[in-house]
Amino acid sequence: MAIFYDTHAHLGFPDYLNDLAATIVRARAAGIEKIICVGTDLQSSAGAIRIAEEHPGVFAAVGWHPNHANDAPPDVRAPLRELARHPKVVAIGETGLDYHRRSPDSAEFDASKKRQVDLFRQQMEVACDLGLNCIIHQRDSFEDTLAELTPFARQTRGVFHCFSESVAAMRRIFALGFLVSFTGIVTFKNGANARESLAAADMWKFMLETDCPFLAPIPYRGKRCEPAFVREIAIQAAATKNCSVEELSVATCQTAEAFFPKLRGG
Repeated sequence: MAIFYDTHAHLGFPDYLNDLAATIVRARAAGIEKIICVGTDLQSSAGAIRIAEEHPGVFAAVGWHPNHANDAPPDVRAPLRELARHPKVVAIGETGLDYHRRSPDSAEFDASKKRQVDLFRQQMEVACDLGLNCIIHQRDSFEDTLAELTPFARQTRGVFHCFSESVAAMRRIFALGFLVSFTGIVTFKNGANARESLAAADMWKFMLETDCPFLAPIPYRGKRCEPAFVREIAIQAAATKNCSVEELSVATCQTAEAFFPKLRGG
């Protein structure tokens, strides 16, 4: 069986409270050998580390999601740095900018945007200090996200997770030396944009993820997503790339190990 990694999962969400161990067992049975559990604030990042400690093959990313920026303390660098020194922490994130849920009040939106940018920069600084790469969230904020990342591009790399932007946007990401990652969106009827970008992506510049519990692929759409479903994403991705599932396995797993070097150790 070809193996795959789920490079972005939220196993600490309440959705898995009653069956986390069984969820991980199902993932292994489906050939998903490694999972990155991603934090969205300091508490969930600490929780991601605990999950990684308790389950072989599970790793953690620590960060503060832009949608929670207004709840963040003024400076997250010291506590985030402490969490990120854990041996199973493979990246900073998810972090980035999200303008989708913008307030109709322009002053309120400008204040939120400023807070997101400040928090994003703080996390980039921690990543550079510790020699870690970053998991990037962006929604309706591509130009600003790329502008904020560019000054840090010589010191850290980023993966734009849950990618569904255009081919042109993807090529600008690749030009910075960054990567993209595809989710179950590539299986959706309305996922043509993601499939077009996937088809155009170099085999060694993208990874696979679920972003679970969200975005369950066909035939599970509408249900809770889980890491085992990377297999369905991989089957569609291989068809889109006109390659074998085995070839896709080699490329995406080696790309993940190069981007998250600590994955090689467990």
